[in-house]
Amino acid sequence: MIVYVESNFILELAYLQEDHENCGRILKLAEAGKIQLILPAFAIAEPFSAWVGRKRRREHLHSELTQELRELGRSEPYAGSREEFQDVTKALLVSGEEEKLRLDAAIAQILKESELIPIEADVIRSAIEIQTRNRLSPQDSIIYASILSHVAKIAREEPKCFITKNSRDFSNPDIVQELSALGCELGTNFGEGYGLILKNL
Repeated sequence: MIVYVESNFILELAYLQEDHENCGRILKLAEAGKIQLILPAFAIAEPFSAWVGRKRRREHLHSELTQELRELGRSEPYAGSREEFQDVTKALLVSGEEEKLRLDAAIAQILKESELIPIEADVIRSAIEIQTRNRLSPQDSIIYASILSHVAKIAREEPKCFITKNSRDFSNPDIVQELSALGCELGTNFGEGYGLILKNL
């Protein structure tokens, strides 16, 4: 069975979010050779971009919070709390570096067990058209165009599913119908996706 996932699969595993256990189960099926895990190459870049944004926000918050806590620490009632204040501000910086290490490790593990769909000119042209037709963001359009380009090359009868947490954008009747016509089911969370996989094994 072919299983398509995108950037939220990586983020779940890297940051141990609420559905990471099901993502881990899906990854183990790929490691065992029971499924073929496929990601658009663009899905690898998105988590790095998101991490950079998170890091910048935390650095900005750290700077502002440090200044405010320094002022607060000058007040006698809070003078004894300086170490606690420092622990809070340090956690903001340390968490960003720890997240980067987990992200790197998750991507390295996923890359060992998956195939990437390259971003080619036809995919970009299709993504531009999809933005208007399906009202998807530029990022989601690239993801969807990548998956459509790959699905179209696979035998119709081979079981396929696309699993994403982004149900707000992808779970619309036109997309579900388009994928279904190509023999690909849509799973809108990783628990549901894991169930779809088990049903087809």
